[in-house]
Amino acid sequence: MKQETGLELTIDEVGAKGDGVATLNGEKVYVPYVLPGERVKVIPEPREPGDVHDTLRVRLDAVVAASPDRASHFPCTHFGACGGCSMQHWQPGAYLEWKRGIVEKALRQKNIEAEVMPCHPCAPETRRRVVFAAMRTKKTVRFGFFARGSHTLVDVKHCPVMTNELETAMPKVANLIAPGLTRKGLASVQVTMTKAGLDVDVTGGKKDLDVTLRQILAEGAADADLARLSWDGDIVAERRTPTLNFAGVDVALPPGAFLQATRESEAEMVKLILEGVGDAASIVDLFAGCGTFSLALGRRAPVYALEGASAQCKALEQVVRRNGPAVGLKPFVVERRDLARRPLPAELLNKHEAVVIDPPRAGAAAQTAELARSIVPTIVSVSCNPATFARDARMLLDGGYKLEKVTPLDQFLWSSHIELVGVFKKG
Repeated sequence: MKQETGLELTIDEVGAKGDGVATLNGEKVYVPYVLPGERVKVIPEPREPGDVHDTLRVRLDAVVAASPDRASHFPCTHFGACGGCSMQHWQPGAYLEWKRGIVEKALRQKNIEAEVMPCHPCAPETRRRVVFAAMRTKKTVRFGFFARGSHTLVDVKHCPVMTNELETAMPKVANLIAPGLTRKGLASVQVTMTKAGLDVDVTGGKKDLDVTLRQILAEGAADADLARLSWDGDIVAERRTPTLNFAGVDVALPPGAFLQATRESEAEMVKLILEGVGDAASIVDLFAGCGTFSLALGRRAPVYALEGASAQCKALEQVVRRNGPAVGLKPFVVERRDLARRPLPAELLNKHEAVVIDPPRAGAAAQTAELARSIVPTIVSVSCNPATFARDARMLLDGGYKLEKVTPLDQFLWSSHIELVGVFKKG
């Protein structure tokens, strides 16, 4: 396609990744930071060397005719440069309805009809787990998020998504990890707000830390009052055990452990899951993690929790063994199992009355195939990817299940990502 300058386009819709979709000469063009129905001016961008995509790449130059749903101001001064948020230009109500629509469209593409509830909102300043990028330069450390669609690092001074504690800690964390960074690559820095303070896990920095460097990093962790600093999963300093409370039980988190991004969304998911399983007499929790859902379920009924990550499985086992009787947990079995390679078979699933499954973004095709063969009365599925949720849901429906209800949750504020909870019933 011949590139032009000063193109004017009308935006037909906003796609699942957050870009507006327009048509030019019969081909789709994707435009960032626009809304449905807007007339916009765009500038074609040159193709990168080796770019095999035939899609015309453009950047937004001006909004000629704005949508009434366009926000009058942006909550963050970094919006448009930082790639962490892509939807701050949308009024809240229309933005949430768009997210709901993404779920509906993913289901339609698999010929699935189901009630999709209104999208549960997410408040600013609630994100408790953030992954930063960090890079050492000659004079300083760059610390923040990637620009949209690139590996260019944007230094972030303010972020209205994360908690105030995380925002305040950004310069402290950047300074303390600086000695362990290299100028040859980017490091990933996961920072989690726990009951004991900040838990920082760095990957991609210097390898094989020597005694001197470990001491420097440990002293930096103390100066920043971190609960823990780990490097590629190896604990460099642990001044206080990082814990989070799940269903009234404090769980010691392994370095880099997965957890839901906001406490409020987690609570809403637990509520939906408990409503979904109802009075089931025994429950399987697949991809159980450190017990985010299974500890709440275990107060109602016996639980069989399965998790593939060794450290998370061990953390859950430990808290059940130490605290289970004291907090009134029903019989609780924890098993380490790689559910992608060794899915729990239908014959074992059939011994239980409900299943909760919270797979990674890629979904759980192998495990879902076994669920589809089972006669478990209730399945509650949690997902962060509407497309793979719909794919797996199609298998369940073909196996005789009915998708009763889907609830989207806006856990990832101002992004195109969506969390959701779906309830399936046999027959």
